[in-house]
Formats: sequence, structure tokens, C-alpha cells
Amino acid sequence: MSWLDIALDLFPVPLILLANWADRPVPATQGPSARALRQIIWPLMAVLGVGSILFGVLILATPQAKARPDAIAQIVAGIACCLVVQRPVRAAIARLTPISADSSLDALAICLTVLIVGSQIGQQLSSNILASVASSSAIGPADLIANEVPFLIGAFLGVGIFMRRRPLETMRRLGLVRPSLWQVILGLASAGVFLGFVTGVDVLAVHFTPHLNQEVNQASGHLFSGLNSVSGILLIALSAGICEETLFRGALQPRVGILWTAIVFASVHTQYGLSLDALAVLVLAVGLGLLRKYCNTTTSMICHVAYNTLAGVALGGAAILPMVVVEVLLFGLLGGFWLRHRQEDQEGVGPLPG
Repeated sequence: MSWLDIALDLFPVPLILLANWADRPVPATQGPSARALRQIIWPLMAVLGVGSILFGVLILATPQAKARPDAIAQIVAGIACCLVVQRPVRAAIARLTPISADSSLDALAICLTVLIVGSQIGQQLSSNILASVASSSAIGPADLIANEVPFLIGAFLGVGIFMRRRPLETMRRLGLVRPSLWQVILGLASAGVFLGFVTGVDVLAVHFTPHLNQEVNQASGHLFSGLNSVSGILLIALSAGICEETLFRGALQPRVGILWTAIVFASVHTQYGLSLDALAVLVLAVGLGLLRKYCNTTTSMICHVAYNTLAGVALGGAAILPMVVVEVLLFGLLGGFWLRHRQEDQEGVGPLPG
């Protein structure tokens, strides 16, 4: 990963800090100039949108470009970003998602994610991403950490640590709380369900899109070939599970909702191209979102880490029976917790803690 890539990942940080400052309660002693300075975030968001539009237009203006999908996607995303700056548009979005129409931070989250999704879709439609991944250098531990840590930084800064929230309040806002025992079991059991689902999708991919499935496997295998060890698998599982869940399910989902968060999450996993595997990632993201909604981010994190570990180990047919037995035991334990909760609720003891 180059320094340019790292700079691009951290590019939104100043905007995030400014939006957090703009969303803070305005002190009565603050002067008009300081109040006006808070509003600078809105024209900066418009600049982001206009910049995306101009970039798309410049691509289309090149002699060899003929309605390139990446340029069109950039223009559409830029227009959407400019529209989000308008309060009536944000008010309409607020009817469908948990965002606040008056929050500059929420508006920035919509703008940035729209630009990310537009850029990723454009790249997928205009170039052979799988071939690019297969011909690129395999990532190592340092590359992986450099890829994932910006997610973690963006999550904590995005919810306003040290600006609008103290550290403990930040952890609660991100859903990073101590899970109950039944939530730990649910996270582990869900990982098994996810693995079974993806295995089924792989079977369908082999049957209906064999050539594309082979390309996806080659690209993914090459990309992570430098981490093909126990320590490498654990590093992938922990770094992705912790950093991605903290940003997507912890920080983003409570603001933009489960579905849009899942779409953004799937769009950044470019190594799957436009395949059934990419669709599976979208479905898994919705599942992780449900764990976050009804439990907490820690539960979705447990599921993500456990799933990545199981997928990385690539257990063969001999391990299916033991895994099924473990899965049945986990769901049996969950059933026991549910019956206990129901009995206590009927007796007036109260709900299960956590």
C-alpha cells in the first residue's frame, strides 16, 4: 500500500473533524464570526460533489473515452452529493433513514458514502477488477493493517471522540460494550450460519458462473497469499472484524440504516468483482447489521472474526459433521437462554441482562 493510498484513506479526516465541531452545541458566548465558520462545512461538501462531477467530465472529455461507466458513475455520485447539501433533500432522506436533516455530520456521511459507492461501481463496470487484483502484489501484514486501521480511526473520529463525546460515551455510541454470554453464543452461531450460506452460494457460482467463480477464487487467493498461515489468518480475522465492524456497524449504521451500510460495505470489497460472491457479502452485511441492531457491535464483531477465521481455515468435507454438531449445540444453548428468559419474564423477574 503506497503513501498515496494512505493519504486518500485519511483525506476525509479534516472534514469529519470540522463536521463534528459544527454539530457541537453553540455556546451563548460565541461570536457571529465563529458561528459563521461552523457553516463552512456545507460549501466544502458541495465542493466534494462538484469535484466528482468535474472529474467525471474530464474523463469523458478524453479522446479515447466513450461513455465510460466510471465517468458516468462519478458524475451521478457528484450530483447526489450536491443534492444532499440541500436541506429538503436531507429531510426526505431522514424519512427513510435515522439521519438528522440538520446534522452536518450526517450529511457528510451520506456524501462520502455516495461518492465511495459511485466510484467503486464505476470501477467495476469499466475495468476488469478481478484481473487487476490477480496481477497486483499480494498484501502483507503491514498492508493489511494500513488498509484496516483508517476504518477504526474514521469510526472514533466520526462519532466525535474528545469533541462531542468522552471515551466511554464513544464506546457506547459505537456499540462496543461487554456482551452477555448469550450474545457471544449468538455471534459464534451466526458465523456458522454465514459460512453455510456462503458455501451454498459457492456451489451455485460453480454451477451457474464457473469461469467467473474461478476468477474470483484466483484473485482472492492471490491477494491474500502472503497471509496464508495461522498468524496471517488470525490477523485478517481480527483486523477486518474489529476495524470494519467498528466503522460500518458501530459508527455508520445507526445514522444511515442497515441497507445502505451493507451496500457501502459490499462496495469496498472489490476483490469479489460483480459476482455471486459480492452478492453474498451484501447479504452477510445485512446479517451483521441485524446483530448490531438487536444486540450490539461487539456481537457482530464476534461473528465477523469467527466467520473470517472459519473461512480462512477453509475446512474441508471431513469437518462438516463436527461443525454441524457444534452449531446444533450453540443453537441449543441459545434455546435454553430463550426459555429461561421467557420463564423469568412470565414470573416478573425481568429481562435477560445485556
